[in-house]
Order: sequence, then C-alpha cells, then structure tokens
Amino acid sequence: MASKVTTLLSCALLLVAATCQAAAGYYNPPSPGTCGLKVGYYHDKCPHAEAIVKHVVRAAVLQNRGTGAGLIRMLFHDCFVEGCDASVLLDPTPANPQPEKLGPPNNPSLRGFEVIDAAKAALERACPGVVSCADIVAFAARDASFFLSGRRVDFDMPAGRLDGRVSVASRTLDFLPPPTFSLSQLVASFAAKGLGVEDMVVLSGAHTVGRSHCSSFVPDRLAVPSDINAGFANFLRGQCPANPSSSNDPTVVQDVVTPDNLDNQYYRNVQAHRVLFTSDASLLTSPATAKMVSDNANIPGWWEDRFKAAMVKMASVEVKTGSGGEVRRNCRVVNY
Repeated sequence: MASKVTTLLSCALLLVAATCQAAAGYYNPPSPGTCGLKVGYYHDKCPHAEAIVKHVVRAAVLQNRGTGAGLIRMLFHDCFVEGCDASVLLDPTPANPQPEKLGPPNNPSLRGFEVIDAAKAALERACPGVVSCADIVAFAARDASFFLSGRRVDFDMPAGRLDGRVSVASRTLDFLPPPTFSLSQLVASFAAKGLGVEDMVVLSGAHTVGRSHCSSFVPDRLAVPSDINAGFANFLRGQCPANPSSSNDPTVVQDVVTPDNLDNQYYRNVQAHRVLFTSDASLLTSPATAKMVSDNANIPGWWEDRFKAAMVKMASVEVKTGSGGEVRRNCRVVNY
C-alpha cells in the first residue's frame, strides 16, 4: 500500500511540476511508467484483452469510419476533464443527473459509447472484473487510429488505469478547449494537463477525421473579414444555416480532402486556410507553431511518429491507480 501511495504522490507532483515547466517553455512530461502504467499490463491477468478490444473497434470502423473518429475524440474528452478514468462514460442517475457526457462539448456530438459497451461485454465474458473501462477507452482510441490511418499509426498503449467515480457536466466547460480558442488559450489549456505546445499541435491533427456541427464555427468563422479561404467559406455557407439551432444544426466533414483518413492532410488544410475552427487557424499565428504545421504537412512520417507519442502522453494524464479508482463492472455506472 505504501508503494502505491508513493506512486500516486509522485504522479501528482510530477504533473504539477510539468504544468509549471510547460508554462516556462521547457516541459518534460511524466512517463506513463511513473504513473503506474505499463505496456502489456494485462498479459497475465487477461491475455487477450487488447486483441478483444481491437476486434470490436475494427468491426465498428468497418461499418462507419466516423465512429473511429469519435473514439479518438472520446479519449481526449475523457482525459482532459477528470483525467483518463472513463468518467465520460457514466450515465445520468438520480444521484448525479448531469454527468460529463451531458456537458455541452459532449452532448450530442460525442460518439462511440456503444463500441466501448461491446468491448466491455466481451471482456467481462473473457475475464470478469479485470479490465478497466479507462483502459478500454485508451485501447479503442489507439486501435481506431490504427485502422483509420491505414495501419500507419501503430503503437503500444500502456495500461493500468482505474475507473473514476466523479463525473460532472459543468467541468467539461472548465477543461475542454472550445473551437473559438486563440493560440495562447490553447497552449494554456494543454499546459494545465501537462502537455506541451508540440503535443497540442500534433493532437490537433486528429481534426483530419470526423464531422463537426455547424454551430461549432458559424458565425465565428464565416464572418467578414476572416482569414478563411473565400471559396471554402462559400462551400460552408452552402452546407450550414446562417443561424444554427438545436433543431437545425447539420454536420460537415472536418477535412474535405481526405475526410475518412487519419493523415497529415489537416496541416495542408491549415496552411491553405481551409479549416473549420478558430483554434485550427490559430496554429499559424506564431512562427514556432507555423513551423510545426509546415513540418507536419511536408515531412513524410513526421506527424504520424509524433502523434503516436502524443497519444500515449495524453492517455497518461491524471490516471487513477491504487485506491483512487475501481474496475467498473458496467462502464456506464459506478460499482456499488
């Protein structure tokens, strides 16, 4: 027990230090191993755990590639709020009527919950009470990246996370950066979670897949004047109402060139001013991040290698271990 407490304390102290270092510009994040995570964590406890999740994710992506995009986004939305603890999966209850999944950044756009349910059900049949929902979310994001990238984004995901018991909708607004953020706001948001500027730029590349509701960028990006490409703006005006509402809020693809592929096309879109969000366009507003955009756009394999590392870093944010969490029997409810 003492060693577990020491590990948790080390993690917490490193994350605090990392946040300060990020603000100072020399961020060096805690490794997953420091936080009790390791590759092959289920090798003895549930040998086929990762293969089971991969099988479920493959079937889901084959049926609808947009689901894969949702699974990648789910990891980000989970980790940035209460840490990587599957708190985003919890359903409303009388005791907690407003969990994270009902927060404005998640409802109704976050998708993939049924894939996590299917993977959990299969794992409970294979090895009951062993694999946490938080690890399933991390594995699913990794596997979705693999399939959507044509197997080019292939990496090991350390595991050992436990599931959290706290999930509050309002906290999504506190920690998830909205699409209207400026560069400095984005940097601060990622630094608060122990992630550096390059991590932010690299993880933004996930906007090369998936769809967005018109309300996420109208009228902000379609106002005149704007840096957005005029032809692209006219295309979006043809897809979106001038004043999106809950009853009229269509979706558009985030990458009009390769909408179903996880690749570096996003960065070419940023350079061409053909991106949906203010936060996307902001990557060109400093020489340092503009250089990162250029490297990711033009150097073969550059973005993919960095995306793998950034995903592992993000998936180790504020993980629950020891007495700090549990392995849920059902990903949608805490154990009782």
